[in-house]
Amino acid sequence: MKTILVIDDDKAIRDLIQELLTVEGFNVLAAESGHAGIELAQNHRPDLILCDVQMPYMDGYNVLLSLQQNPSTALIPFIFLTASGTREDLRRGMNLGADDYLVKPCIPEELISAIVSRLEKQTVIQTQTQKQLDSLRTSIAMSLPHEFHTPLNGILLYSELLAEGYNTIERTELANIATGIRTSADRLYRLVQKFLRYAQLEIIARDPERLEILKKNITHYPAPLIQDIAIHLARNSRREADLHLNLENALIRISDLKLQELIEELIENAFKFSRAGTTVQVSSTANSPQFTICVTNTGRGMTAEQIASLGAYMQFDRKIYEQQGSGLGLTIAKRLTELHGGSLMIESTPGELTIVQAILPLADPNVDTLSAA
Repeated sequence: MKTILVIDDDKAIRDLIQELLTVEGFNVLAAESGHAGIELAQNHRPDLILCDVQMPYMDGYNVLLSLQQNPSTALIPFIFLTASGTREDLRRGMNLGADDYLVKPCIPEELISAIVSRLEKQTVIQTQTQKQLDSLRTSIAMSLPHEFHTPLNGILLYSELLAEGYNTIERTELANIATGIRTSADRLYRLVQKFLRYAQLEIIARDPERLEILKKNITHYPAPLIQDIAIHLARNSRREADLHLNLENALIRISDLKLQELIEELIENAFKFSRAGTTVQVSSTANSPQFTICVTNTGRGMTAEQIASLGAYMQFDRKIYEQQGSGLGLTIAKRLTELHGGSLMIESTPGELTIVQAILPLADPNVDTLSAA
């Protein structure tokens, strides 16, 4: 049984709505004022709130604002009831985040329809959220043990060989063991760094002060920085011949360090999921008010569904492809661009082409900004 909270200072209307909703099978809570309604909402967490706009002491707009300040009540569907149906009133209510706006007097069918519609929408949202959480749990459970165990097993195996045969191991074999330990340790280090990087971005996203500082940083010459990173990653992948660069300079609103992190994730991902001998193209263009970094490859690609579900710890087609990495690369790139006031756009045709565009805001050279790396 769904619980509806009715907030209205008019007792006759309040009782009428309560009787109607009770007959329709709802559990009903009633409050005669905004303050009483807020208290009931916080104590009982109703499934939906009906609230009059014009009430003494605290009107409906302030009730909604107050409830939005509390995480436990912020997402409860909220419908305004009012005797004033002007365009300005409607716009104000919707801008504040109301789910619907009904003008009194409204017929019972209209009221019930609005309530059922909002409850159904809320159920869909909750179902989708639960699916995303379940998918995240599954991805974590499947990817993290594998990703941590693989380099750890390498380190343990090579260390054991070294410990057991250090007196008899030939110099060449010793060098191979040392290389194996170093390779596994590097992979583990990069994995830990990636998780720490993602965690740091989420912390910044929830700290207004740090977020404001982050957005004030600038890079003066992105082209040489992008070029150096791209060449370095191409060399590491032994694919220098596959890399094509077409870069433009501009003053952009991101620090050198964060730009480096962003570029590393985009280009590393492009090399990782494309075959040797195929082109990886990296370009940058300035077109006020934005700076676009575009990375294109002709590798595996992603479906529209995979792009839509892009998130932390997500990997696609692990059963088909043996791939290393936590699945955080594009998620980190997406978060970085969003925190700087930009966006990440992905277009992909599976098995043919993937285009990833990181769009960042241009900086104003006439405005004082930080240039911290």
